[in-house]
Amino acid sequence: MSTQDIQQLIDFISQSGLDEVNIETTDLKISVKRYGTGVPTAAPAPVAQVPAPQPQAVAVPAAPVAIPSAPKADTSNYITIKSPMIGTFYRSANPDSPLFVEVGDSVSEGKVVCIIEAMKLFNEIESEVSGRIVKVLVENATPVEYDQPLFLVEPI
Repeated sequence: MSTQDIQQLIDFISQSGLDEVNIETTDLKISVKRYGTGVPTAAPAPVAQVPAPQPQAVAVPAAPVAIPSAPKADTSNYITIKSPMIGTFYRSANPDSPLFVEVGDSVSEGKVVCIIEAMKLFNEIESEVSGRIVKVLVENATPVEYDQPLFLVEPI
């Protein structure tokens, strides 16, 4: 089963009402569980007698002051490299290796820009465009979602 098949299975489960799916073949065994969004219930805690709170003075902040923000950079001419899968984003092959790309680096189509680890499989993510890396949008060793923007590239 390829990582694309696994991604399609995860997408199917997320869109269906299923909470758990188990698939077993001669070569592979997969168990996928979806945790509900409901709030777990707990037994009510015993109620203790607490004296009524005494009134206290509360400091009220002054009216908020508008802080001018820096104008947003125009990103309409940039191309976004997006995650093709769910997993953990890594900027280098291992902690001792140099980063695949840094801000300002030129990339060409097919150059490896990062690794996404999914289910102990390390997948090299290649640039689909040629250009210059303008911004890295994800922190190293953090989880990423399918189609999440990873890099902004200024096309050449």
